[in-house]
Amino acid sequence: QVLQVEPDALLSLCLASLQCVLRPPSAMKRPASAMAEAKTPDGVTDFKRGQRDFSQKEGSESKAIRMDFENDTKTYTNGVVAKNSWRSLTGQLSGELVRIPDVDSGYPKGVFPTKWEEGNPLPAAVESYEIGDGFPDVNENRMKFGVVIPSTNTTVEYDYWSMIMQNKEACKGIGFHMSGILIDAPKLATDEDMLHFLEMFRKQIYVTVDRLMTAEPQYIIMGMSLETFFGGWEGNKEFKQTLTDRTGLNIATGAEACKSALDKFKAKKITVITPYQEIGDRNVVKFFTEIGCEVVRIAGLKCGSATDIAHVPESWCEKVIRENLVLPGIDAIVQCGTNLSMVGLADRLEREIGIPIIAINAACLWFGMREVGINDKLEGCTRLFREH
Repeated sequence: QVLQVEPDALLSLCLASLQCVLRPPSAMKRPASAMAEAKTPDGVTDFKRGQRDFSQKEGSESKAIRMDFENDTKTYTNGVVAKNSWRSLTGQLSGELVRIPDVDSGYPKGVFPTKWEEGNPLPAAVESYEIGDGFPDVNENRMKFGVVIPSTNTTVEYDYWSMIMQNKEACKGIGFHMSGILIDAPKLATDEDMLHFLEMFRKQIYVTVDRLMTAEPQYIIMGMSLETFFGGWEGNKEFKQTLTDRTGLNIATGAEACKSALDKFKAKKITVITPYQEIGDRNVVKFFTEIGCEVVRIAGLKCGSATDIAHVPESWCEKVIRENLVLPGIDAIVQCGTNLSMVGLADRLEREIGIPIIAINAACLWFGMREVGINDKLEGCTRLFREH
């Protein structure tokens, strides 16, 4: 049998074949450089500033709210125009200029009733309260911290308030406002899952801090640690600058808090426990190596999801530490992963084993408090808070 082909179809087939023959190799295969650019950055392989994409998720864009450190007066949210008495100090751990905004001078705007008329329950006349130089937040009148946490994280807020309430008198007037990053991809079962988790996190970070800024915090603590280790020391600095540029505020990160804690103990030889997959652990090792530490051993628990981490029993962490991380010659043990609750365990174990255990939630709170000039020693929060 003879195959019958329409003339137009035959012409199209010939032209397509001719294009394949004449197409240059560069058009048939993407250059290696283009493939490398398309690859998801892992923080370890040739990390450079600018690799991470912090652009907002389409459809969820928000407007940046930035603290005013320039003008002598400002308009407060209630419409009152009042002085803007922000202050600054040098962070005793970072050496950076720490700017603390004025969040009090224009507040509160309110009235008190002075007259009622018969038959009408509503006041007929009112007078305004005199606010003078303003009044502070009733509960957070010493320092109002903003804390960024993943929406899956159920540990940071609990740990922070536990540390504060154990030391209620010393911490009077210190408070926190939490803002949750929407985590719509919580699976962390593989390296690829973890990198995708970070990509989704970055799409949500701006809208999260913008929401946080509506509470007018004076300093921000990053209650999610993995992104702060990503890319090593340079990656941490880039991330901090990204959030400071957005908000105007100084930022405490888990990575830098651990660095400062190790510096205080003059610890150089360490072991580490994390809830991460291998790619997370490799970023942690990169960070500590770059700041001059030797990571003798790292134990990643490889939790299957961001939610999993808060369900890890304390007994599991204690077993790993006792059997695998207490090694001859080490100076300290570091715990990463803010959803892994270890403040109480660290405080108990370090009294027994004789070396400091840096629990990341204690380190972050300690770093933030010290940077804004709060130097109270706290009990029940590891040696870091008791001694430094």
